[in-house]
Amino acid sequence: MTEASLPGAKIARPAIVWILFATLTTLWAGAYGLTRVAVGKGTLEGLPPEWVLPGRLTGGAIVLLTLMLVMGKRLPPFSDLRRWGVIGAMGVVGSLVPFFLITVAQQTVDSSLAALYTAAAPVFVVLGATLFFADERMTRNTGLGVLLGFAGVLALFGPDAVRHFGSASVTAQLLLLLATLSFSASTLIARAAPKMDAIPLAAGFVTVSAVVSWPLALTVHPSEVEADWHHWAAVAGLGLGPSGIAQALYMALVARAGATFQSLTGYSVPVVGAAFGWLFFRETQSWNAALAFALILGGVWLARQGGRGRVG
Repeated sequence: MTEASLPGAKIARPAIVWILFATLTTLWAGAYGLTRVAVGKGTLEGLPPEWVLPGRLTGGAIVLLTLMLVMGKRLPPFSDLRRWGVIGAMGVVGSLVPFFLITVAQQTVDSSLAALYTAAAPVFVVLGATLFFADERMTRNTGLGVLLGFAGVLALFGPDAVRHFGSASVTAQLLLLLATLSFSASTLIARAAPKMDAIPLAAGFVTVSAVVSWPLALTVHPSEVEADWHHWAAVAGLGLGPSGIAQALYMALVARAGATFQSLTGYSVPVVGAAFGWLFFRETQSWNAALAFALILGGVWLARQGGRGRVG
């Protein structure tokens, strides 16, 4: 029997699980603040997304490949087309596309708002699982949860978005929504993937995303960039922490506590991200952001009550 099959069961978590959870939440939430620094939001200086993305992904790939070699593990052989197909899809859909969209969006939106969009990912995962997997049936609670989650996403945009549709801020929020959809799609890809060792999988798809991103760096001439050491330090931090160490911790947490427990970071990351945004940048969000968060969490809870808990 699994944890998901025991509603209401209280499971004592070892201290190491909570340490992993807290560290993972901190690294993922901190990614939004580091991205804000890297692109120089609100200043005339900063690195373009076309440089930030290859930098963070390359740094993450180096960390994960090093860890994989230290652990004595290997990538699957290139003749294993099915597994490399999944690795390639995860690299593009789960890293390259969403990270680029988020980085572009954070040139004009606050880090705390960008983090808030991650809370909607489980709603899209539930809907996608219902559509693409025969053993994930849509129930009344699941349907209500998805609708409530969508209402939360609409509330995120707020009345200003309706009045100023087409503005830079609204465009950025649409990019964040697309990034959330991309993250959700990568979860569904992982759900259908053949069994693979966790660290080689992470090292493989981050490396693929890094290599595919390299040509982007050539699209911006160095003479067009005004940046100093702290912008580059933020990129290095993104590579070492959220793109490297966090991926390894993510795999360790899933192995120790399961995907359902790990998915709770979808709730904690926006909260910690908002706290970081206020602490370091004095960011504050309007009433509709709090309403949206409540609606999305309510939708996720309802959807989980109606589903079987297999996709988290």
